[in-house]
Amino acid sequence: MVEYQKTIASEVTIRGVGLHTGQETTITFKPSSADSGISFVRGDLPDKPVIEVKAENAVLEESLYLTALGKNGLQVLTVEHVLAACTGLGVDNILLELSSSEPPICDGSALPFVEAIKKAGIVTLDRPKKFIEVQEPIWLFENGLELAIIPSKRLEVTYKIDYDHPAVGIRSASFLITEEIFAKKIAPARTFCFLKDVDILRQEGKIKGGSLENAIVIGEHDFLNQELRFEDEIVRHKILDVIGDLSLLGNPLKGHVIAVRSGHAFNIRFVQKVLKTLNGHTGNGVPALPILAQEIRRILPHRYPFLLIDRVIEMDYSDMRVVAIKNVTNNEEFFSGHFPEAPVMPGVLLIEAMAQAGGVLLLSIEENRGRIAYLVGIDKAKIRRPVVPGDQLVIETKFTKIKKRMGKVTSVIRVDGAVAAEAELFFSVGDKSSSGSSGNG
Repeated sequence: MVEYQKTIASEVTIRGVGLHTGQETTITFKPSSADSGISFVRGDLPDKPVIEVKAENAVLEESLYLTALGKNGLQVLTVEHVLAACTGLGVDNILLELSSSEPPICDGSALPFVEAIKKAGIVTLDRPKKFIEVQEPIWLFENGLELAIIPSKRLEVTYKIDYDHPAVGIRSASFLITEEIFAKKIAPARTFCFLKDVDILRQEGKIKGGSLENAIVIGEHDFLNQELRFEDEIVRHKILDVIGDLSLLGNPLKGHVIAVRSGHAFNIRFVQKVLKTLNGHTGNGVPALPILAQEIRRILPHRYPFLLIDRVIEMDYSDMRVVAIKNVTNNEEFFSGHFPEAPVMPGVLLIEAMAQAGGVLLLSIEENRGRIAYLVGIDKAKIRRPVVPGDQLVIETKFTKIKKRMGKVTSVIRVDGAVAAEAELFFSVGDKSSSGSSGNG
């Protein structure tokens, strides 16, 4: 089943104090368009500069006790709880406008941000989510810290803590991350620190806004707070931090994440390793470009003489756009009857070539693999010029609407830069065993 991107329906603002700056601050959650991602806006500065949530903007040297992002000399600090709330609720596109360099710490958990997002309302957009999936495990080990992702069709996080302290000790927890589970079992878990570290942190200019109201403080023998929200609240908060830091991948993750004693800087280095390992690909099984005939035959059910594209040279999942090539030769079977003395490629086959280009893109999406894309409608079709032997067709097809098992595309065929044909096409995706309309199926 196709999962679609989400944003929020309206703006909502939270006020409070920054954990490390100690300043009064606000964060305003604002809707954003499909494929725009998550971004912070420094609303306190001229021109309201934007800092996108992605690994290349992570500031590692500031990320020992917090997650920091920076761009062009500007920074936002302690963003992990806000990002965890967005990621945990499946919100892909949102603007987070701050009135300072840091969002409010609130109660030290992600729950106030979850409640704010729910108050604003979560809405579905018309673009599919672009998941990151790994086909093989990816590991990072360093000085007793460990992080790994192993292949899975869902997001699960397992975390193990190991503190030499009687109240904490060695403990682990594992959660399947759904919106409901995150909101109820992970988001309420609060940040924490050890009492012995408080003076050191304050000497470093940190936790100026910290208190027992927004953090769990662990004394020499026990917790200074009256009660915990969960028996294993410490490890649950570490899972929350991992989820927030994984948002730097830029797209939602499917996989089982296993972490041992990891912190923000290590989480960020792991995100960087994952992206480097995938080398810009989502890791979701999408074939590398160009896609040649053999791979096209794995995706489409068409065979000679009705396979009408030779290769795919561009495929962009953010824009749901594909560009394919068809070289028209004298040996095409249809020329023997259309027309022997003045061969012209039939217009209906130009339409079919457009449909097949769209089919490659549609059937490369994980949820549609192994299915058939049926052509169920044609609109605004125009043949602008004859296509003859020796022509190379450049077929550009872009989805303008896609929902569940239905899709609409606009498609243009060009020869030497000039438009030869164009049309709007409508698709329905079905199983191979089902009967469908004729055309791209």
